[in-house]
Amino acid sequence: MSDDDARVPSAAESLIEASNGQAAHQPDGALRTALANAMVGLKKQYYGRGPTAAKAWLLDDYLFVAMEGGLTRNEETLLAAGKHDMVRSYRLSFQETVAGTAIAAVEELTGRKVLTYHSQIVFDPMRAFEIFVLEPASGQRP
Repeated sequence: MSDDDARVPSAAESLIEASNGQAAHQPDGALRTALANAMVGLKKQYYGRGPTAAKAWLLDDYLFVAMEGGLTRNEETLLAAGKHDMVRSYRLSFQETVAGTAIAAVEELTGRKVLTYHSQIVFDPMRAFEIFVLEPASGQRP
């Protein structure tokens, strides 16, 4: 068995593969695509179902990922019964639990330390947001 055969995928690669996406090897657009795919993969891997669309924006020290769709059947049932707060509370609690995985993927893909992270979900239309504040890049002032 060669070293390549024994290689364990990194945190980011595992999440990107879970989203059926590909890792980026080029800056800018490809990096944003990889970041979006990693967050989709996180949802698919840990919720069992992932968003149907995602887009990432990277500006200075801020990463913002917006995702559409991906609610589980039980969440859809709770929402139909008007229990928005229950679904939001569950989602936010769960995101806190898997925050380390999300942060590791972002740090790996950007090469920068994540200073803080927040997740949010809204309904009608359903959108999930992952927000990261990154350590300033080398040579940048805070």
